[in-house]
Amino acid sequence: MIELRVPVVQAPMAGGPSTPELAAAVSNAGGLGFLAGGYLPPDRLRDQVRRTRELTRERFGVNLFVLEAHAVDDAAVAAYARELEQYGVELAAPRFDDDSFAEKVELLLGERVPVVSATFACPPPATIESLRSAGSEVWVTVTSRDEARTARDAGADVLVAQGAEAGGHRGSWTDADGPDLPVLELLAALRDAVDLPLVAAGGIADSDAVRAVLAAGAVAAQAGTAFLLSQEAGTNEAHRSAIRGGGETTVTRAFSGRRARAIVNEFVRAHPNAPSAFPHVLFMTAPLRRSGDPALRNFLAGVHFAQAKELPAAEIVARLSP
Repeated sequence: MIELRVPVVQAPMAGGPSTPELAAAVSNAGGLGFLAGGYLPPDRLRDQVRRTRELTRERFGVNLFVLEAHAVDDAAVAAYARELEQYGVELAAPRFDDDSFAEKVELLLGERVPVVSATFACPPPATIESLRSAGSEVWVTVTSRDEARTARDAGADVLVAQGAEAGGHRGSWTDADGPDLPVLELLAALRDAVDLPLVAAGGIADSDAVRAVLAAGAVAAQAGTAFLLSQEAGTNEAHRSAIRGGGETTVTRAFSGRRARAIVNEFVRAHPNAPSAFPHVLFMTAPLRRSGDPALRNFLAGVHFAQAKELPAAEIVARLSP
């Protein structure tokens, strides 16, 4: 694994919070900043990679979604659409999309990004080998021993161990209902299963948490929610207000059709039984999330979101430093 002056990785946060400014600031502060390739068209991702290079000479990473088409319960998705009619917003058609994975890999091969990470599944071994040949370290997000062993056998350089406390979508390779191991338990399980560097994710909100995961065998800690209020983050104002407002988080499929940890709001409470169908439901509910009504928005966050600080990213890296 590449050496970091500070063992802190800024988690890729798709949908807006991750920006070139945030990634560069974290890398310049001695950690490792990440761009979130998820949801971005390839040309916009290229622009972000090049903008990041204008802002830092340090290494940074790019995260990609690895989405595989699976059969979904169309009747359950249709029933959920009828349930959502109460909001008076015309929904979009549910559909599958692989998030332009092949095109983004080709882009990153040309850009020779220092680190490429994957979420939701493991890239094919041939893809991992191509990225490594282009000079990229390949990190794979895992949530279990089986996933870790498969990623190791596919050629991954580093495993991102995502614990139950993490905000955002679960990085598990299926959308099954748990069990989700807390990050320290997951580290213990993976440490005995694979001989690869482990980056710990989930509930990393302060230097004590970083020290705890390092003591448990991780080589670095990945934090996302801790940076949501940073000056460089692209977090929208409604999301920032929700974080400032306090409350609690839960794991829900209500917004996207895939389990994700979010701040509890009216929409989450109203739809506890949303179907498992990602990204189908994500596309379907997009008009709701764009409606401007905060009660219909998704505010992804980890369990310790109340500890997020409105500070420059470099100061947040310093606060996380063990």
